[in-house]
Amino acid sequence: MKWNGVPRTITLIFVVLCLCLSGCMYPDEMRKENQLATGESVVVVQNAVDQFKNGTGVLPIKNSWETTPLYEKYPVDFKKLKGRGILSSVPSNAFENGGTAIYVLVNVETAPTVKMMDLTSYQATVEVQQLVDDYRARTKQLPKGDTVAPSFYHINFAAMDKTPISVRSVYTHQVNLPFIMHESGQVAIDYAEEIMRLIDKKTLRSGLTASEDLRELLVEEWLYVPARSYPYHWLNGEPVPVALAER
Repeated sequence: MKWNGVPRTITLIFVVLCLCLSGCMYPDEMRKENQLATGESVVVVQNAVDQFKNGTGVLPIKNSWETTPLYEKYPVDFKKLKGRGILSSVPSNAFENGGTAIYVLVNVETAPTVKMMDLTSYQATVEVQQLVDDYRARTKQLPKGDTVAPSFYHINFAAMDKTPISVRSVYTHQVNLPFIMHESGQVAIDYAEEIMRLIDKKTLRSGLTASEDLRELLVEEWLYVPARSYPYHWLNGEPVPVALAER
C-alpha cells in the first residue's frame, strides 16, 4: 500500500524516526512542557477546591487517621469535586487516573493549598521499610549504617544483602535522595540535601530558627510535598532530621 506514491513501510519508518529524534533532541523542552502541564493541573484543582469550599463550607478531602503523617493527611477527594460538577475530569497525572501524583492539601486551617505527593517515592519507601522490618524480624537488630543525626542512621543495605536503594528527587533533576532510619526502625527519605540547596539558593541562613520545620521551605517553593519524611530543624548550620510525634 502507498500513501501519495510513497511505500507505506518507508512512511512508517520516517514517522518513527521523527518521533525518536524529537525525543532525543529536545529533552529539556519536553520536560518544561510536562512541568507546565503539571502546574496547570494544580491550578485547575486549586480553583475547584476553592469553589467547593466556598459553596459547602468544608474541604473536599478524604478521611484520614489522626496519626497520618502531615503531608499525607488531607488527600483531595476528586469524587466530591466531580459530584458537584465543579471538576469535569481528574488530572491525567493523578493516582486516581493511573498517574503517579497524589493530590493533597496543605495549610488547611489558614489557606488550603493544593500540592502533590510523588507516589513513586512513597512506594519506594514502603519497599525499603519492608526490607528493614524483615531484617529486624530475622536478626532482632536494625540495619544501621553511619549516624546521620541523633537517633537517625543511614541504612546498611549490604547487611541485608541488598543493592542500595534511592529515590529520584522531585525537586532537582537527576538528583537521587537516600533513605534514613530512625532508631525506632521507621524509614524515611532524607531531604536534607534539597533543603540545604534551597536555603543557599535563597540566602535564608540568617533568618532560620531552630524550631521551624524546614520542610515548609520545600512546600512553599515547589508543587510537591516531601513524601515520607521527618521534620528538619536548623541546627549547627545545617538541616537535621528530628523525631516528633507528628511527621
